[in-house]
Amino acid sequence: MNSAPTIEIASTCAGWSQLCPSAEELARDAAQLALVRGSAVLKLSWQRRVELGIVLADAVEQQRLNRDHRGDDAPTNVLAFPAWEQGARVPAGAPVLLGDVVLAFEVVGREASEQDKPITDHLRHLVVHGVLHLLGFDHLTPGEAEAMESLERSILAEFGIRDPYRDPPCLLEPTPAHDE
Repeated sequence: MNSAPTIEIASTCAGWSQLCPSAEELARDAAQLALVRGSAVLKLSWQRRVELGIVLADAVEQQRLNRDHRGDDAPTNVLAFPAWEQGARVPAGAPVLLGDVVLAFEVVGREASEQDKPITDHLRHLVVHGVLHLLGFDHLTPGEAEAMESLERSILAEFGIRDPYRDPPCLLEPTPAHDE
C-alpha cells in the first residue's frame, strides 16, 4: 500500500462511547490491519489512496439498513456495503472507495456478553470481518469460509485476540458478503 488509507469513522450511537470509549480508535486500527493483510493475500497493490467508512450505529439504524438492502427486517451485528470490485477502473486522480462497514451497538454488545468476551475484541473482529468483505472475501461455500476465517484468526491474533470461531462459538451469519 503506497500510503495510509483514509478510514472515516462515524459514530451515530452514544452507547458506543459510553460502553467502549476507545471504539473509534479500535475500529480504525482493526480496519487498517484488515486492509493491509487482506490486500496482501489478494496481491493487491494500491496505486491510489484507499478510503473506507466505519459506522458505529444502533440497532434501529442497522435494522433499517438490513431491511432495505437485504430484505431481513431485523438488526444484525455487521453489514458491509462494498463500493469497489477488483479490476474496477478508477477515474484518474480519484481515490479507491472500498465502501462502508456498519455495526449495531446493541447487537454487538449483546453478542459480546453472550460469548463472554470483551466488547473491544468483538468490535475488532466484526470490523475485520466487514473490511474483508469490502475487499471481496466471502463465506458462502465451506472453502471460502475457511479461507476468510483463517485470515480473520491471523489478523485478530496480531491484536492478541483468541480465535472467535472456536471458543465460544461465533455468531456471524453465513450470508453473502455483499449483503452481510
